[in-house]
Amino acid sequence: MTERVEIYTDGACSGNPGPGGWAAILKARGVEKEISGFEQSTTNNRMELTAAIKALQCLNRPCLVRLFSDSAYLVSAFNQGWLTNWQRNGWRNAAGDPVSNPDLWQALLAAAQGHKIEWIKVKGHADNALNNRCDQLAVAEIRKNRAAEAVDASLSNGLEGEE
Repeated sequence: MTERVEIYTDGACSGNPGPGGWAAILKARGVEKEISGFEQSTTNNRMELTAAIKALQCLNRPCLVRLFSDSAYLVSAFNQGWLTNWQRNGWRNAAGDPVSNPDLWQALLAAAQGHKIEWIKVKGHADNALNNRCDQLAVAEIRKNRAAEAVDASLSNGLEGEE
């Protein structure tokens, strides 16, 4: 029997571009797993895609997936056929311009292979508890890493001239 998995994802950016965080919650068999990460210089869209990629990469066998995201960019690319068109057009959009983030779209397609995925758009910062939790985790990654950078900078500055 194919495993059923629910995945909730979100990305956040402090500035756009700026430091970013991503997070996902995977639910299967009554168990939840939270994952999250940070990138120093990125965009919100890149963090949204990264969250989905990292979540799908956690799956070690073909699954029936319901992936929830508040990113219209992510969900519409699948549900409205944008990805199919972009691939057919050599990773160019309808205007003939290069598609943004082709590296991540290609990584997402690779991570999605073998799974049957239903892409579901949820309203961000609303009444979806797991989407809100993903947002909190992504923002926490930014705060945690910025705090660590501040400590590193402080330590470096405090050690200048000492030998």
